Amino acid sequence: MTFFPESIISKLPHTGTSVFAVMTQMAREYNAINLSQGFPDFMISESLIRLVGKYMRKGYNQYAPMPGVMALRERISEKTLGLYGAIYDPDKEITVTAGATQALYTAITAFVRDEDEVIIFEPAYDSYAPAVKLNGGMPIAFRLNPPEYSIDWNEVKRLISSRTRMIIINSPHNPTGSVLAENDLKELDKMTRDSGILILSDEVYEHIIFDGEKHESVCMHPSLRERSLVVSSFGKTFHATGWKMGYCVAPAVLMKEFRKVHQFMVFTVNTPIQHALADYINNPTNYEGLGEFYQQKRDFFLSALATSRFKHIPAAGTYFQLLDYSNISDEDEMVFAQRLVKEHKVAAVPTSSFYAKPVNNNMLRFCFAKSEQTLEEAADILCNI
Repeated sequence: MTFFPESIISKLPHTGTSVFAVMTQMAREYNAINLSQGFPDFMISESLIRLVGKYMRKGYNQYAPMPGVMALRERISEKTLGLYGAIYDPDKEITVTAGATQALYTAITAFVRDEDEVIIFEPAYDSYAPAVKLNGGMPIAFRLNPPEYSIDWNEVKRLISSRTRMIIINSPHNPTGSVLAENDLKELDKMTRDSGILILSDEVYEHIIFDGEKHESVCMHPSLRERSLVVSSFGKTFHATGWKMGYCVAPAVLMKEFRKVHQFMVFTVNTPIQHALADYINNPTNYEGLGEFYQQKRDFFLSALATSRFKHIPAAGTYFQLLDYSNISDEDEMVFAQRLVKEHKVAAVPTSSFYAKPVNNNMLRFCFAKSEQTLEEAADILCNI
């Protein structure tokens, strides 16, 4: 029987390769400094590496329990209680995942059905909308306005319909570096109470927040927590993005459905790393100073850009900084980003890639999770444009 490729009907006909992969490939091709993809260029903790090796040598190399190693789930429960005053049962309300993106996809798959609507705040991390579409749902975009990228909740209310199944929030926010305040979550709580709408809260940068502010987690609001799935990332916290280790916490009634999907998506995740992380996060100092660590990098990078023609508002969280190039060019963001790589050897991500429909805010996202040498070299180039 002859196979006809034209018979394939794509589930994502308008989706290409992720912009992060595209810009990273361009950085390699043109030997450019890569500030596009969000990964650190410095070593992770030697003690954490030793712990992984320790558990490998002790023979912890076979399947872990489907929800995750119990010791790690217990430490996550203790960590969440200490940080946010929220109690999650390690047995029924915490699942360890193969990174945050898998947790997000699993949560969407577990609850979004055909023709369900999911409200997403744009610019949005690029996995949200495709995951919704792959599960038969419809992403409903609410566009945040630069440069503050704050949320007008009265406007959000107008998007809610009888089909609204879920609202996805992300704070600290990728790509803008903005953060939600206590009042934002109170408004979200009030808007969705008694509605049946679920909240999927992407909090992977929970420890990377600046200027004396504290992360406002969904976990801190009891009535909101009871209908929310909260996703976190060990990779972002411990500079180990390649390990693809994350977790989700949610009330038992939601986690039961989450695990039904999780077991058939990955079943379980890396065993020795789970044991190592259980030991490592038992010491809160291993993550409590992360905000200060990255604020120094943010401030170093912005100080080095002081004589440049780029405009900015300092990021309030994450390890990304938006730079406005409107004083330099009125080119489309992707065109300018590509020229930046080809002609100036610095790679960044156009924020237009985080929108479903075309937009041009003359804004690029730069990752400052890099060594000072890398940041200084990039800033020197940017100051001469």
